[in-house]
Amino acid sequence: MREATIRTDHGEAETAARIAAALRPDNTEEMSTTTDGATVETRIERQTTGGLAATVDDYVVNLAVAADLATADRDTHE
Repeated sequence: MREATIRTDHGEAETAARIAAALRPDNTEEMSTTTDGATVETRIERQTTGGLAATVDDYVVNLAVAADLATADRDTHE
């Protein structure tokens, strides 16, 4: 089994919660997403290195979109 843990800090617990909520529907059975304060943590397990790399790549794209959307409203009001 191959595994990766990705932790990202989003500055505020509320932002991290919104990002995690946006990510969870795309999680497969081999993935889990949690929050700890302002940090989002996703653990990914896959049988092969190639499968792990592909899943991490997909996750990072989804994370970037979720983070952009979670902070878009705040950015327009600053």
